[in-house]
Amino acid sequence: MLIDDLKEKAKASKKTIVLPEGCDDRVLNAACIAHADNLAEIIILGDIDKIKWRAGELNLNLDGVSIIDPKNSQYNQTFSDVLYGLRKHKGLTPIQASDLVKQPCYFATMMVHQGIADGYVSGAAHTTADTLRPALQVIKTPDKETVASSFFIMITPEDKIYFFADCGFVKNPTDKELASIAIATADSAKSFGFTPKVAMLSFSTKGSAKDPLVDKVISATSIVKQKRPDILIDGELQLDAAIVPDVAKKKCPISPIQGDANVLIFPDLQSGNIGYKLVQRFAHAKAVGPIVQGLNKPVNDLSRGCSVEDIVDVIAITAVSSKQ
Repeated sequence: MLIDDLKEKAKASKKTIVLPEGCDDRVLNAACIAHADNLAEIIILGDIDKIKWRAGELNLNLDGVSIIDPKNSQYNQTFSDVLYGLRKHKGLTPIQASDLVKQPCYFATMMVHQGIADGYVSGAAHTTADTLRPALQVIKTPDKETVASSFFIMITPEDKIYFFADCGFVKNPTDKELASIAIATADSAKSFGFTPKVAMLSFSTKGSAKDPLVDKVISATSIVKQKRPDILIDGELQLDAAIVPDVAKKKCPISPIQGDANVLIFPDLQSGNIGYKLVQRFAHAKAVGPIVQGLNKPVNDLSRGCSVEDIVDVIAITAVSSKQ
């Protein structure tokens, strides 16, 4: 129901989403589905002749889907000039800027930055670094305190929904960065219609273990409480104390979460990435994401093992995430 609701919102938002991986069959299939379902106006980047030929081989109808070749586009000179203006203080030369905008992810980033598109989805064929580096350089975060991070929407077979962060981007956040991730994920959950109940996860519950790793989680929790007293949050909590009411009664009886957390903040990327994949594989939960948060405009990074359905879902989420 959540995904269906997001798709209805995407249809109403009428956004334009760029897919810079026209070389990937899954992306071509997803582009056709997203266009046919009116989730967004779709732009595919890549060699136009090759994309049309491959679509024919796959019996896909790309009518109504725009195809642009970043190596030969009317936008190249403008994008090159803008990128040079943004990055010359970092040592970027005009020639380097001209070369970069011919790369699909940089071209997609410039389309979003210039308002030609509302967001882009990549990662089926590109690494996370290739997908997000241009966005971090050009689209950026709204301020220095905000950390670009990611979250997964985890939907269990019982239709219980959790928000996991960060499972795909920030490797070893500081306490301040972890607090920023928690705040962003709480706000993301709220934007999807949920009342966030945030658990800051650790191998300790309320002092049951002493370690600098635990101290970081405790400090991050305190920062969130100071900055955003409106967010219901508790930490440090072990996973069972965060999501099992009976365990919470024993381990942390005065916790405001009461074992009913729906936003789970992992202390580092290792635990987050392992955690979401365990739930996905062993509990057969649907993992939607990773969904990037913290940037000025929506850019989303797919897993390279993503399915066509995954790409369609993230296209819808990206469209909904775009500000009016």
